[in-house]
Amino acid sequence: MNVATYGPGGRFTMTDRGRSALRQSKDSLQIGPSSMRWDGNTLVIQINELSAPPLISRLRGEIRLSPRAVTDRELALTPDGAHIWRPFSPVSDISVVLEAKGWQWDGHGYFDANFGTRALEEDFAVWTWGRYPSHGGSTCFYDAQRLDGSELAAGFHFTAEGRADAIALPPKRPLSRSLWAVKRETRGDPLSQPRQVMNMLDAPFYSRSMVRTVLDGQPCVGVHEALDLKRFRSPLIKPMLAIRVPRRAGWVF
Repeated sequence: MNVATYGPGGRFTMTDRGRSALRQSKDSLQIGPSSMRWDGNTLVIQINELSAPPLISRLRGEIRLSPRAVTDRELALTPDGAHIWRPFSPVSDISVVLEAKGWQWDGHGYFDANFGTRALEEDFAVWTWGRYPSHGGSTCFYDAQRLDGSELAAGFHFTAEGRADAIALPPKRPLSRSLWAVKRETRGDPLSQPRQVMNMLDAPFYSRSMVRTVLDGQPCVGVHEALDLKRFRSPLIKPMLAIRVPRRAGWVF
């Protein structure tokens, strides 16, 4: 289970575990010492993980996410449907209570998932994704270059009531490269100048950040991701993952 916190003392944890660490039912998913389960209309996430270097420590606590509504939208990221994006609840309420000073808050949440039957690097060269609160709901953009030369370009606006509408795409706007020089862009009104307002996660092949852009004349700040799968395929990069994503076999409940 991947957990990341940001700001002073931020932690990153993602432990690769074997099948013995997995338990799943209709309403729950457990991976080693951490779990997710539905309690009525609330997703309860129990975290008990060890963060990766350089700040190694125990990360414990609970996150409760309550969707305002659940959408019926799915987006095939490849023509054959081998990769699917499922925005379950782009407008949610969230409560975070972690066992560290200052890591308790209530606010605006988001809940989606990606599914696939092939590795991402088998089908994609690069992609960017962004989710921005706007017009009483949220707006999401998905842009990708596939290895076969085709492109994905999609945009949706989600209301708090769960309605999902495809929208006319504003133009792509340049965004400064990440600290690892990952190329980034997002969408915004013509002549707008998107900019990063907070670095959240930086890797040789991946960037996550808070970005300010303008949509339909409305300034908004959202979460932006850029993924360079050409870099990820590099034999120099993959061994580095073992440091941030260690493997732990032999988990017993």
